[in-house]
Amino acid sequence: MVFTFGTPFSYGVFGRPFSEAFGIPQVTLSTVFAVMLFTFFIGSGAVGVFAARLPARAVLLTCAVATGLIAPSLYVTGSYLGLTLVFAVLGLALGTVFVLLASIVPRWFEERRGAATGLIFVGNGLGLFLLPPIWQFVLARFGVRQGFLVVMSVTAFAFALAGVTCRRPRWADTSAASARAVIDWVGQLAGTRTFQLLFVGIGLAFAWYQLLAAYAIDLFTHRGLTEANASAAFGLIGGVSIISRVGSGYATDIVGSRRAFLASLTCSAAGIGLLFAPQVPVLAVSIFLIGIGLGGCATLYVPLLMNVYDPERDTAIVGVFNIAIGTSALIMPLLGTASISYTGGYTAAILLTFVVTVVSLWATVVGTTGS
Repeated sequence: MVFTFGTPFSYGVFGRPFSEAFGIPQVTLSTVFAVMLFTFFIGSGAVGVFAARLPARAVLLTCAVATGLIAPSLYVTGSYLGLTLVFAVLGLALGTVFVLLASIVPRWFEERRGAATGLIFVGNGLGLFLLPPIWQFVLARFGVRQGFLVVMSVTAFAFALAGVTCRRPRWADTSAASARAVIDWVGQLAGTRTFQLLFVGIGLAFAWYQLLAAYAIDLFTHRGLTEANASAAFGLIGGVSIISRVGSGYATDIVGSRRAFLASLTCSAAGIGLLFAPQVPVLAVSIFLIGIGLGGCATLYVPLLMNVYDPERDTAIVGVFNIAIGTSALIMPLLGTASISYTGGYTAAILLTFVVTVVSLWATVVGTTGS
């Protein structure tokens, strides 16, 4: 779980080094990273819809092999199309591992499922905390090609360990539905108001962070931090999120996943609003609130969905809503980068991030009323 979210949301670190190494403008590169997020969420979501009928170990080990195969790929390609293909495969592998672990591990627990979910999602928080500065250091120390090889090799090894370890509980109900039945089920869901609102709400609950990741490091640098400190500050959002990943899991067991999820979105909106203030002390408070909100959103959307829909379709449920997240991921990095390039400042990007968070909060409130 450390590597599933850590690398795709480190794309703000990749921009300048990859642009210099391959001679591709950063705005153009943002479309490559958008494709990575697209396959991370939508591609893996599609896999998740049907992976409930496949052995988890086989799928995880396949992802480990795919990650290992692309580790040396930057030595043989540097074109825009080549990079797009590499990052598309990377996003699909990372996202598929996330979908399987996020949907399977909580099913081992009945009474304290919220706490268990929070603990497994600590891996995501550690990744968001550690990977941005690690990528910044590795790319600066070894260069783009060798640095990519090193981190991807470690990632492949970690996925291999997960593949050897993870399996569904023998006592848990497993969906035996055919592919056609799953497609029909998704079609029926799509016609309901609850699904439509939640599809928007959950999708935008991650869209604000996709936007923020596109410009946060540059924003922090603009506010006076060095590039290394800016990467560390962005990683600190993930570090703070560890607190809420554990805490929100326990809170879910007490107040319910809906209230805890909405409280997390509210913290995110408050933290993003503080980004308008240029003072460094205010920035520190903003990072803290955003981190608390991020951890809760990332951890609680799974138990929230499990309370609304039949948990027998665990992987399919997570997969379907990952498609919602991926829909926004396809445009958010480009939108964030382009808004800054067009306006020459960060106000429009921050405002857009805030609005996306508020709309997510509204759609989730309305979509879960009565659930």
